[in-house]
Amino acid sequence: MTATDRSIELINAAAQAAADKLAHDIIAYDVSDVLSITDAFLLASAPNDRQVKSIVDEIEERLNKELNIKPVRREGDREARWVLLDYVDIVVHVQHSEERVFYALERLWKDCPELDLPAEAKATRGKGAEHAKFQTEEDSADLGELR
Repeated sequence: MTATDRSIELINAAAQAAADKLAHDIIAYDVSDVLSITDAFLLASAPNDRQVKSIVDEIEERLNKELNIKPVRREGDREARWVLLDYVDIVVHVQHSEERVFYALERLWKDCPELDLPAEAKATRGKGAEHAKFQTEEDSADLGELR
């Protein structure tokens, strides 16, 4: 079994919304062969809690406005470290970059086929690592100024 056309439409809209809000490392997996409860997972991350919330809000708003669908469940909103949007056909995970590295959901789903995403979403691959490197260099420079 493969993800339905509707699931792919939802994934693409959610991925585009996440990319528009500058999410990092957007990727989607077709999990329909291994899970009976959903067709696909979308993973995205951001370097801070505020941006995680912004990405989640944009995804929810865009899917409601363009595709007339609301999540049946939204979890993790209070801490905004890992927010899950469950649309039944798809599940969206938006994680703080630290949680993304720690939980490594990609490892769990690496055997599932990756879904093709819009160009803007694909272009986010590696942005988390770039941001972390930039942040480390900036922190080192700040530490040098304190000395």
